Amino acid sequence: MTDLPDAAALFAAMDATWPPRATRPCGPITLRDGAGGGKRVSAATCASGQASAAEVEAAAQAMRAAGEAPLFGLRGDQAAFDERLESMGYAIIDPVVVYAISAPALAQFAPGGMAAIFADAPLGIQEEIWAQGGIGPARLAVMARAAAPKTHILARHNDRPAGVAFTGIHGDIAMLHALEVLPAMRRKGIGAAASTSAAKWAAAQGARIFSLVTTVENTAANALYARLGMAVCARYHYRILKEPS
Repeated sequence: MTDLPDAAALFAAMDATWPPRATRPCGPITLRDGAGGGKRVSAATCASGQASAAEVEAAAQAMRAAGEAPLFGLRGDQAAFDERLESMGYAIIDPVVVYAISAPALAQFAPGGMAAIFADAPLGIQEEIWAQGGIGPARLAVMARAAAPKTHILARHNDRPAGVAFTGIHGDIAMLHALEVLPAMRRKGIGAAASTSAAKWAAAQGARIFSLVTTVENTAANALYARLGMAVCARYHYRILKEPS
């Protein structure tokens, strides 16, 4: 049985395969320039889990100066830092689950034939499908920043485009991002086909682990990954400061 990675290794893979435009330190806190690519690449983090109120406020001021709402990502067991943010008026938003499984084990369930097409750069039809799901140029730029090896997956159903996903590899961990299925193609197993096809591609590149993240509230996705036999290996959440209007 494949030993699954710890939370630190999964977070490192997440950062490498879905990277911000830039990072910089602000005391013990790391600030991220997400360039409009969403919370995952924009949230500040504190690796030590120890920051004073003054250090939190300095980071918040830097985020405001960059035109962003103060936002922090709480990774792993950071109870003290979590309590600090709560005491300063930061509210929890978007709890996230991190899944992992043996890449070769999941790859064996991938459909054959032309059920999935892999592209080094996003095809026009892939960009269209992503755009319909709210994944626009800023998130496509995140994909472009990710270091190779990576692939853009087009899932097909009855010879028609059905869904898309992006996968990158860091070390021996592959991570799936930006899975989107066309509304008319849902409940046809497209999410499973895209995920298992991505695992097959990753295993062929030498990846030992296949992983992904999804929000707790995405019940359909969580049910899918449970059916695929993926294990919950880590969790995290964000805290955002609601500024006075």
